[in-house]
Amino acid sequence: MAKKRSEAKTASKAEEAEKSESSLKRWLKEKRITEVECLVPDITGNARGKIIPAAKFSHDYGTRLPEGIFATTVTGDYPDNYDDLVSPSDSDMVLRPDADTVRMVPWATAPTAQVIHDCYTKDGRPHELAPRNVLRRVLALYEGMGIQPVIAPELEFFLVQKNTDPDFPLVPPAGRSGRPETARQSYSIDAVNEFDPILDDMYDYAEAMELDVDTLIHESGAAQLEVNFQHADPMSRADQVFLFKRTMRECALRHGIYATFLAKPMENEPGSSMHIHQSMVDARSGRNVFTEGKAGKHSELFTHYLGGLQKYVPMAMAFFGPNVNSYRRLALGQVAPINVQWGYDNRTCGLRVPMDSPENTRVESRFAGSDANPYLAIAATLACGWLGIKEKLLPTEPLTGSAQALGYELPRSLEEALTLLRDCEELEGLLGKRFVNAYISVKQKEYETFFRVISSWEREFLLLNV
Repeated sequence: MAKKRSEAKTASKAEEAEKSESSLKRWLKEKRITEVECLVPDITGNARGKIIPAAKFSHDYGTRLPEGIFATTVTGDYPDNYDDLVSPSDSDMVLRPDADTVRMVPWATAPTAQVIHDCYTKDGRPHELAPRNVLRRVLALYEGMGIQPVIAPELEFFLVQKNTDPDFPLVPPAGRSGRPETARQSYSIDAVNEFDPILDDMYDYAEAMELDVDTLIHESGAAQLEVNFQHADPMSRADQVFLFKRTMRECALRHGIYATFLAKPMENEPGSSMHIHQSMVDARSGRNVFTEGKAGKHSELFTHYLGGLQKYVPMAMAFFGPNVNSYRRLALGQVAPINVQWGYDNRTCGLRVPMDSPENTRVESRFAGSDANPYLAIAATLACGWLGIKEKLLPTEPLTGSAQALGYELPRSLEEALTLLRDCEELEGLLGKRFVNAYISVKQKEYETFFRVISSWEREFLLLNV
C-alpha cells in the first residue's frame, strides 16, 4: 500500500511538472518572447545562468550549469578544498524552470523573459548546494508539522554616485535639486521625491514583474531607502528580494548612479539591513499559531520559536552577515542589533515583537544585512526557530530598556561567525552537511583574500608611526 501511495505521489508530481511546462511555453508564446534568461541564485544571492533563444527554450526544456558555481567566491576564486566540495569531474547540474517565477524583463529592448531555475543532480535529486533547495529543506520540516511559515522582508539600500575607482569612498548622488543629501532625512517625503525619476521606473518595473512591493520610505542614511514586501510564503518572498535587487540596480544604472546593497557602504552613514518579519499559520485553517485563546496570548509554540532564535542566531550569523563588510554594520552605537535580546516594539533588540492584533502576531528578526542571500537568511531564521520548537526552548524576559547597554552576544567578524557555524551540528543537520561545508569553505576563502589587502588606514597611521 505504501509503495502504491509513493508511486501515485510520483505520478502526481510528474503530471504537475508537465502542466507547468505547458503553461510556461504557452506564456512565452503569448508574450512573443524572443529570449529567456535562465536564472539561478548563487551563494551570494546574485543571478547566474544562461540566456537562450525562446525557440530553443521551448524545444529543449531546461538547461545545464556546472555545480562549481556554488563553490565560487565573490571574487571568482575557489576554496583550497574545491575538489572536496564538488564532484571530481565538476559535473553539470540539471536546471528545471519554476513556472511560477516567470516574468518579463521590463528593461530589455526585445521581448525577454526571466525565470528562476531549480538545480537537480543527473539522477533527479535536488542539488544540495543550491540555496533554493536549502530553503526547501527547512520548509519541509514545518510542512511535516502542518504549519506554514509566513514571511515579510524589509530591504534597505543606498543610492550612490558612480564609483569607478574602488580607492575612493562612496558619496550620495545629487537628486532633482542638484544637491546631495547632507542631513538626516528619516521618513522624509521630500527626500524621497528627490529621486522620483528613478523610483518611478522602479515601480513601473516592479509592476511589470508583479513584485509585491508594499511601501517605500526614506531611511536615516543619506540617500538610503527601504522597501517593504507584502507577507506571503517564504520561497516567494526570497524570490522577490532576489529579483528586486537586480531590478533596483538596473533602475539606478539607467539614471547614471548605483544602487548598492552593501551592508555598510559609507563610513559615517548607518548600515543597510534586511529585516525579516515571520509568523506561523495552521496549514489547514490559516490561523496564526503564535497565539491561542480568545485573548490572543502567546502560544507555547511562539515562546519555543523565540527561544530557538535566541539560542541559535549567533551560530547562524554567517548567513545573516555573509561578508567581511557585514560586521561593520553590527557595531556598537549603530542602530543594528548587537545581541539576541527581545522586546515588544523595541527596535534596540535583535528580536522585536511588533504591537499588533493577535492574528498579526509576529517576530521581526533584525540581524540580516541587505547583503544577505534572501534564501539562506530566511532558511537560517526558520531553522533556528524550528530547533527551538523541537528542543522546547524558552526565551528570556522581554526587554523594556535599551539592548545596546547589554553588550555583544553576536560574533564580531566573519571569521568568528564561521567558527560558530562550523561547531553547530544542529544547524548543519538541518541545512545539509555538504552545503554548510561548502558555504564555510567559500566564505573562509573570501575572508583570507580580504585579510591580505593592506588598507589606507594602515598606510596612514602605521607606516611611519610604528
